[in-house]
Amino acid sequence: MQIAGIDLYVNHPVLAIGSTEWIPTTLALNNEPAAACDTHLIVRVQAQTMLVKVRIFQDHDDSDGQGRDMESLSTVFDGHLLLSDGRLVVGDVVGESRFTTSLLGMPGRRRVRVSVDAPQGRARAVDIVISAETA
Repeated sequence: MQIAGIDLYVNHPVLAIGSTEWIPTTLALNNEPAAACDTHLIVRVQAQTMLVKVRIFQDHDDSDGQGRDMESLSTVFDGHLLLSDGRLVVGDVVGESRFTTSLLGMPGRRRVRVSVDAPQGRARAVDIVISAETA
């Protein structure tokens, strides 16, 4: 089920997804499409020239349809993130553009899958699927 859809204008070409806590300064993309630690994930996105479309879905059950066009997106991360207060934050790494979900449930580790339209370049579309249950 889609729980949020946002268009973000970002100044920095790296989008951070994860906990409301600070992003570790050691987290770096290098030449990978995504990089993650226990609390955050970062992906490369198109900055300053257009809006980045971000959709957030709850649960890994794709049976509801909800307009997800997964064939045009590539999964760059499928793992767990620790959400210390049960909320998910999406925004550029400099903190100028930021969206925080409402409470998703109890704090804890949740399975997260992130797919983008340009895994080796600058993504303009990012889909985030987060599990309802803590791990």
